Amino acid sequence: MKILAFNSSPKMDKGNTALILNPFIQGMKEAGAEADLLYTKLLDIRPCQGELSCWQKNPRRCFQDDGMREIYEKLDADLLVFASPVYVWGMSGPMKNLLDRMMNVMPLKERKVILVSSCGFWGMDNFDALMLHIKTICRYTNWEFAGALLRPHAAALKIMLEMGRPVNDVIEAAKQAGRQLIENGRISEETLDTVSRELVPLEVWEERVRARYQANN
Repeated sequence: MKILAFNSSPKMDKGNTALILNPFIQGMKEAGAEADLLYTKLLDIRPCQGELSCWQKNPRRCFQDDGMREIYEKLDADLLVFASPVYVWGMSGPMKNLLDRMMNVMPLKERKVILVSSCGFWGMDNFDALMLHIKTICRYTNWEFAGALLRPHAAALKIMLEMGRPVNDVIEAAKQAGRQLIENGRISEETLDTVSRELVPLEVWEERVRARYQANN
């Protein structure tokens, strides 16, 4: 299986999203998949101009000559992985540009789509708008939504990993999710729940956020 993954975090491999995305990709490779990872920060992807020549005058060809040329050449992949931190309850700007510019080729090939996302806020409900957006795109294309690896209060994960706290099960679950997807065609709910599991109680998270805010003011 051929995988094409996009990391749209401006921090790339140093961001919280990569904490889940990278082991997920590693797990897919261990199960025999061929995976290519691109960073939207390194690609010159201009916003869609909405003039629709890619639908009418020159089908499936955008008039803009930019980084999308490279992406169009890789879109024979069987699985697309879209990884984005939650910004204002949605995807990052570069990820939105990418998806807008893919609209002209979305219906051409049936493929699976996986969402990987991290969020600074504590609760899972902060992913609702992003999840709805991705599922809506899949509903109107030949893409099959195959699941989401979601990591709330992701900054806590990074800190706890650096401190040696017992949270390696989250990273291992992300890797296991990749293996399961390739070997079984699906990711178990138990594995996804482990990726998203609570790391600190809400009241502790709120206390630490307040302390950090006060220290910076």
